[in-house]
Amino acid sequence: MTRFIAACVQVNSRDDMSDNLARAATYARDAHAVGARLIAFPENVSMMSFGGENVRVAAFLEDEHPGLAFFGDLAKELEATLIVGSLHVKARDEDRVANRCFVIGPDGNIIISYDKIHMFDVDLANGESYRESKTFRPGDAARVAETDYGKIGVSICYDVRFPHLFRDYAKAGAKILSIPAAFTRTTGQAHWHTLLKARAIENGCFVIAAAQCGEHPGNRQTFGHSLIIDPWGNVLADGGTDPGFITAEIDLDRVEEIRRMVPSLQNEQSYKPC
Repeated sequence: MTRFIAACVQVNSRDDMSDNLARAATYARDAHAVGARLIAFPENVSMMSFGGENVRVAAFLEDEHPGLAFFGDLAKELEATLIVGSLHVKARDEDRVANRCFVIGPDGNIIISYDKIHMFDVDLANGESYRESKTFRPGDAARVAETDYGKIGVSICYDVRFPHLFRDYAKAGAKILSIPAAFTRTTGQAHWHTLLKARAIENGCFVIAAAQCGEHPGNRQTFGHSLIIDPWGNVLADGGTDPGFITAEIDLDRVEEIRRMVPSLQNEQSYKPC
């Protein structure tokens, strides 16, 4: 399928999983009602807890995760492909959890899962401090989802700052890059739009980036502005700062058109590193 409607669901997740899931599903159903059949959700869609111990307590083994079962049922209900930005999944062999994205087909089955590779460990000028690596175990594998809507390269949030990951996805045949996020308000205001447009332009791909918005437990603030961007870098839809959803028509033929105009994937040369 080369032409279809894609959607990003934008939410303000907090520490009540049932409420978070219900709100996300409401927006997904609304997006579906206006034609969306590929629906993306943000990072931490089922839970935004504060503090490593609270995150660990609220995590589940994958086959026991209520959020995963919920989205599987939702995919079947809507007969849509869902990109579940991330759920917190317990590891059996260590204390840290995986920040895991799931791509779920319209039959409710998992197409692929992806564990966030790059950990956001930083102290910001406004006093906010993040140490994801203390709570989350980084993934070690890039994943491309084979869907009814073509190949989708999957990432999560901070991964967007590592362009080689997305280059590898484009070389592997991905025409869509999924970048669900809970981007901080500070870094979002500075870099969110620029980074996402760059990933789209340099790889000749559509970018679908569902985002968290608003204030969360622990006085965390996220930027919002879920984006759908075409391969030329045009913003097709911007979610602003409030919960809701956005949609845009995706025409995958546009990918080949842009890649012919700027054939950087073919022109790329190997070289010796410094």
